[in-house]
Amino acid sequence: MSEPSDRVLIIVPAWNEARSVGGTVREIRSGNPLYDIAVIDDGSTDDTAEVARQAGAIVLQLPFNLGVGGAMRTGFTYAQRHGYTRVIQVDADGQHNPSDIERVLDGLERADISIGARFADVGDYTVRGPRRWAMIVLAKVVSRVAGTTLTDVTSGFRAANERAVAQYVRYYPAEYLGDTLDSLVAACHAGLTVTQVPVAMRPRVHGTPSQSPVGAAIYLLRSVVALTLAIMRRPSRKAVAA
Repeated sequence: MSEPSDRVLIIVPAWNEARSVGGTVREIRSGNPLYDIAVIDDGSTDDTAEVARQAGAIVLQLPFNLGVGGAMRTGFTYAQRHGYTRVIQVDADGQHNPSDIERVLDGLERADISIGARFADVGDYTVRGPRRWAMIVLAKVVSRVAGTTLTDVTSGFRAANERAVAQYVRYYPAEYLGDTLDSLVAACHAGLTVTQVPVAMRPRVHGTPSQSPVGAAIYLLRSVVALTLAIMRRPSRKAVAA
């Protein structure tokens, strides 16, 4: 387990990721054995939980699929109850490079939330068409809300300090893009600060995301709706601990 004075928890939300989660957990552990790793098995119907457990992770199993937002809120609640001072999300599919974990965590020295940004002059990760247009617009709007320049506000590779964890335990939406956009905007409205750190994303270990023109157009429309609702919703600042 991590040292009590600076306990780091890696939260890995996983839904039917039996083919990749074991390798992800082992790679994280090989990078820094002091990290504690909690895999949130989000109602998987395969052997995700058992594979993660055999790889050495703490496994929290949800009875049914809640989505990334529900899984992450479970992880943040666990982190708060067990006294972790820093928490970072790492996806189970292998896209987030464990070698960048410490770099993203270091961003917490100057902000409450640190985002591993895919579009900050590091790596060759690219997105084109309507999906990329949406990301640019979302980044510009959220940058104004956050009071700092952000280029990748939909990245799930992000770290949180104790103040941010407390905010996420109180409010971390499960709806589409809520775990990225809505949670970030709500945190800014609550007075938390945000920074970003350039990282390079890797290809998924298994499976391929949908990149069809129709899917990209739907992403654009849903992103605009999600951001509009996030900005309109303003949780009370009194929730944030000093």
